[in-house]
Amino acid sequence: MMSNFSFEHFTTSWWLKQPHIHTIYGARYVPCPHIPWLRKTVTTPDHDFLDIDYMEHPNAQAIVVLIHGLEGNSQSRYIRSLAHTAIQAGFHVVAPNLRGCSGQINHMPRLYHAGDSKELDWLIPLISKSYPDLPIFIVGFSLGANILLKWLSENPTISSINAAIAIAPPLDLETVAATLNQGFNRVYTYHFLSTLKPKARLKAKQFPGLFDLKKVLAAKNMFEFDEYFMAPLHGFKGARDYWHQSSAGPHLNSISIPTLLVMSEDDPFIPSHLIPHHSQLSHSTQLITTQYGGHVGFVNGRFPGFLQWIPDIIMSYCKSFND
Repeated sequence: MMSNFSFEHFTTSWWLKQPHIHTIYGARYVPCPHIPWLRKTVTTPDHDFLDIDYMEHPNAQAIVVLIHGLEGNSQSRYIRSLAHTAIQAGFHVVAPNLRGCSGQINHMPRLYHAGDSKELDWLIPLISKSYPDLPIFIVGFSLGANILLKWLSENPTISSINAAIAIAPPLDLETVAATLNQGFNRVYTYHFLSTLKPKARLKAKQFPGLFDLKKVLAAKNMFEFDEYFMAPLHGFKGARDYWHQSSAGPHLNSISIPTLLVMSEDDPFIPSHLIPHHSQLSHSTQLITTQYGGHVGFVNGRFPGFLQWIPDIIMSYCKSFND
């Protein structure tokens, strides 16, 4: 079933029409509310742990689950801005920190990764059990959006959620990794590697010999890092096997849950040719594209701007299922 909902066309200030400025400003500088998260630590089926941050509304009518992107967490600006709006709109908000992203390294010989859909197999039922009889909506951002879409495509008969929203998913991981190794995009790669490599060092202390730490620490791009760390850590043959098995793009037409897909044509991480054609989508999926927005930026309003367009469109979409 497709949802009929209204939303305002995205507009932004002239100075944010440069995609790198928009991406960086949206991620690091735009004003964003503080969220007084409560935290619950749960044990995973493989005897690891996951830190789940949450906020509850006293009269909540629904739940929204927020899945962050690469090296994000519940403190990411896009998570906090949506959480703030959702609480005001009468939602419980649940923001899992993917493994290794909560400030403490996880225990098992693994982290999170772009194809980690099996994590949702147990996490979503756990959340549903905690809030029985309330509708559940899931929102994924960037890498978290790819995980979400992959999970939806693998579970076409899923009944535990009402709808899903994917913001800027890297639908073809090999293409996105290559894009991140070009020009100014190397700045983003350096930023990601600057936090991923310390996690690899901690994993090497936990599990000596599991991978070649010297090669990992010498990695200059996402191919090298994924080839020497992410792939062997998670049972893939190499970086390309990891990317191929984890990319959600080829499987979008298998999704049966009502799903909203939001992508920007000027996303510096995701070339515009990766934005799927409507013929590649299932009948339950709606696609919204914007001319500007950067990568998970979508800063609207006059300076200093707001991260409000995405929260508003998501709340409108979720509420349309109660109309």
